[in-house]
Amino acid sequence: MRPQLQNSVPEKLPAGRNATAEKLLDPASELMIARSSIEISLSDIAQKSGANAALVKYHFGNKDGLLLALLARDAATEVANLEYLLAQPISPTAKLKLHISGIIRAYHRFPYMNRLIHYLLHESSAEAADEVSKFFVAPLLDFHRRLIEEGVAQGEFRAVDPVLFYTSLIGACDHLFFGRHAMSRAIGVGPVTDDVCRQYIAHMEALICGGILQGASGE
Repeated sequence: MRPQLQNSVPEKLPAGRNATAEKLLDPASELMIARSSIEISLSDIAQKSGANAALVKYHFGNKDGLLLALLARDAATEVANLEYLLAQPISPTAKLKLHISGIIRAYHRFPYMNRLIHYLLHESSAEAADEVSKFFVAPLLDFHRRLIEEGVAQGEFRAVDPVLFYTSLIGACDHLFFGRHAMSRAIGVGPVTDDVCRQYIAHMEALICGGILQGASGE
């Protein structure tokens, strides 16, 4: 039976932009999901939203500005979930399992997220990379550090390096989606479905918990 959590966390959080700009992010998200690609233009977004292309440019400056705003919006919800989870009156092990599930489901919910992160960190501007590090990478690293400290203090976890833990967990979750195309070409695996997500969550729970828990079987 899953742990009982207190209250609820909002589905979406404001990204600090006005309502018009916010409305332009949804068509961008929908286009990337439909095309399985982040290769969309400001004209595509304008056509999808019914807005003038100049209006899209006015709010975001260029395509990279829009992509950064979209990732910031999507990441804001996930970061809020981290703080919400850490505050719950449940064991560190239960929090870890819920986090593993939440990260994988977030990548599945926003299938363009991993490509956006890679693009903005490595192929866009230094300013964009700094922003992604600030609102996505840093909060995750901090969450992992605090969760590990809590688990160690309660005698549930071994002491592990939070940077190495982040690399293992986020890298594994990211590669399920980022490396899926290569695996598809190599051995013909199918797309990431809900069933694949469930299997991967169970696999990652067993893998991570088997390595971090103090002589336990994952409970």
